[in-house]
Amino acid sequence: MITPLDIQHKEFKKGMRGYKEDEVDEFLDQVVVDYEKLYKENAELKDKLERTNQQIQQYKNIEDTLKNTLIVAQNAAEDLRANAIKKAEIITLEAEGRAKEIIARAHQDVERIKAEFDGIKKQMQIFRTRFKTLLQSQLEAVLDSCDELNEKEE
Repeated sequence: MITPLDIQHKEFKKGMRGYKEDEVDEFLDQVVVDYEKLYKENAELKDKLERTNQQIQQYKNIEDTLKNTLIVAQNAAEDLRANAIKKAEIITLEAEGRAKEIIARAHQDVERIKAEFDGIKKQMQIFRTRFKTLLQSQLEAVLDSCDELNEKEE
């Protein structure tokens, strides 16, 4: 690319019927000034474009980081949800197991108490029978004694 200095230092050979040297020099000076402005503006725009591209790249990096963070957060949330469901299922199963154990123990206690009650009932029946027998034998003994006394009195 041609620079403003290249334009400024450019020398033209003189010909027979050439252009007026002063007008060419004046025009070249004007071209150098304008070209220098355009050259600087172009350089500034290239710098600005580079900075803008760097900012875009930073924003893309931030966007990628945010996407990755979001994915990680979503995965973590799904893992937490899955773990919570598993934990709830485990707790439910344990509670059901305990409930079954409690019910089984309660049934065993009921059966044991029933057996004790039946045993006491039988003992009561035996006691009644023995007591009744004892009373009957005592009553017979008393009646026999009364009969003997009545016979003696007679």
